[in-house]
Amino acid sequence: MSIEPTSIDLKLAEYVREHASGRDEALRLVEEETAAMGSIQAMQTAPEQAAFLEMLVRLGPGRRAIEVGTFTGYGAIRIARGLAESGRLLCCELDPERAEIARRNVDRAGVGERVEIRIGPAIETIRALPEEPTFDFAYVDADKSGYPDYYEALVPRMNPGGLIAIDNVFMGGRITGADRDEGVVAVQGLNNLIVDDERVDSVMLGMADGLTLARVKGQR
Repeated sequence: MSIEPTSIDLKLAEYVREHASGRDEALRLVEEETAAMGSIQAMQTAPEQAAFLEMLVRLGPGRRAIEVGTFTGYGAIRIARGLAESGRLLCCELDPERAEIARRNVDRAGVGERVEIRIGPAIETIRALPEEPTFDFAYVDADKSGYPDYYEALVPRMNPGGLIAIDNVFMGGRITGADRDEGVVAVQGLNNLIVDDERVDSVMLGMADGLTLARVKGQR
């Protein structure tokens, strides 16, 4: 029997958002600060998705995580909160000004001691790391044209059973259209790669602007 999916309109999406737990004062301050930045506020990880990321980290060993694209630190706060007490998060942020904002926000949220922010092209930061299993969790939310390179650089650096979460895989709904924008083409290619990649098990979720989870094989 075929079950039709529920269409998520703006009203229902807001309902989902308002029922994401853990949106305390520190996070709401980040939301307000980011909203005041204008149209680029869309770069912030959706609150419900950030809550989901924290839960995913909590379900794993929570030792080491990496975030590709930190912006104002909203997602970083929730990932860091999901880590074990001794866990650490490495954040990759290209823009020094945004890195400064993110540092202030993670410190204010009380997780600053778990977070390292490295400024510069994320792919250079990742490739400078030893090419060996290191991370239990990775979150990718940066320039879309770089997604295939980020993914290929991250896979060998994930521990067996490690999880890579990739944001914006719907590209605002353009992913199934004829748009040949560089970012759309890159994400289309990555989506097709992941579903056939024998190194991982994957699922694509209809959350916010689409979220793909790729679990590196090798451990139950």
